[in-house]
Amino acid sequence: MQDYDSNMQKEVVTAQSNERQQQEQQPTILVVHASAGSGHRSAALSTAEAFEILLHSTDPEMLQGLSIPENTKIEILDIFDFGRIMFDGNKVANMFIGSSRFFYDYTWRYLFTGRILWGGGTIWDRIMYPKFTEMVKRVKPVAIVCTHITAANCAISARMLSGQNYPVLCVPTDYAIEGLWPHRTGNLFCVANETMAETLRPRKVPNENIQITGIPTRDDFRKEYDSKKVRSELGLPPDKLVVLVLAGAYLPQPYLHFREAIDKMLPYINSCSNMHFVFIAGNDIEYSNHLEKLCEEHDISNATIVDYVNEMAALMAASDLAICKSGGLTVTECLCARLPIILLGRTYGQEKSNRVMLTAKGAALHVTTPSELLETIQYVSRNPKQIEGMIISGGIMRCPDASLDIARATFRLIEEGNLGAIFKTRRRFVWFYWGKRPAHSR
Repeated sequence: MQDYDSNMQKEVVTAQSNERQQQEQQPTILVVHASAGSGHRSAALSTAEAFEILLHSTDPEMLQGLSIPENTKIEILDIFDFGRIMFDGNKVANMFIGSSRFFYDYTWRYLFTGRILWGGGTIWDRIMYPKFTEMVKRVKPVAIVCTHITAANCAISARMLSGQNYPVLCVPTDYAIEGLWPHRTGNLFCVANETMAETLRPRKVPNENIQITGIPTRDDFRKEYDSKKVRSELGLPPDKLVVLVLAGAYLPQPYLHFREAIDKMLPYINSCSNMHFVFIAGNDIEYSNHLEKLCEEHDISNATIVDYVNEMAALMAASDLAICKSGGLTVTECLCARLPIILLGRTYGQEKSNRVMLTAKGAALHVTTPSELLETIQYVSRNPKQIEGMIISGGIMRCPDASLDIARATFRLIEEGNLGAIFKTRRRFVWFYWGKRPAHSR
């Protein structure tokens, strides 16, 4: 009996050892975001989804010659979870919309965007995110994809401190690039368009380290939808212009000013008799109830209130016009769905860059006040050609395959193995360097 127990213990220890060894050998890709607003998280989820699609695909056209280990593991992480100070992502958004928004706008436009630039360093992990470095040492990722600057800088810091040799992919989720991305130490910048690439080149990012992919969106935005069928399923009128009002997402805080303007405009939407408005309240039941009450008080008959929507791609495809703020992911989803946009509200920092880019291309209209919004909606309702024009103009910025392109680029870097001179750079606490004249001023 004693021998039997001893043998059983040995088998258990051997099984645990084999399981631990298998986990250590399992190639892991980390997709890291920061919960400051909803867009960075959405981009991370979309990219992770693309990895899973490629892992389970046998389509040669989809794989494009890639040989992907079937046991590859994809992990999605929020960098804020590893900080010495636990940030509330919803509260962090206050710097974009609160009293500090003017200071934020100034620093976003001018910090490290001229001749003196940021190259990367260990400062991020040494001071704030040592837990992330410890996790990286344990997991030994084969690649880290980052949809936020804090995540990217922590991935670079952890690589320097751990001595590992994984590629770091930087995926900005807006239509301009903030100065604190680790320019000289990131392996690949996956950017939305050529304008962003022209911003990186004077910052001495090698051309081979830049790929124009677009901003990642979910696989649903690559599909085609039957508009009539979707409207019928959602109970929307088939004979009216459907206007989608995107007043909420995963986090409510960034929408406070937008919602104030919508509340002032809503009592007058009955005047747009050929339109039906769909208000998206997002993850905020209290605001959804508030909208229902407003519609009841003002006897609004041409409105539908919905909460968080999982089938957003289908709803956008069934709509004719969107009213939203200038968030990178929101406008990108509209572009992928061929949905014309009216941008509402004053914009700061990255949202200002998004607004300038979209309106310059003719893909969106911009208003700042509720009365301007109502006037613009009425104009569009009388001039449907305006909608057609915005759809055509937005085509140049439309990249529905962005997530898949980023995932494929990641696997190619992993396959290459030898990632070049970037790993020969010595460990640095901070790294500033002298760049060339900026291609674009912000």
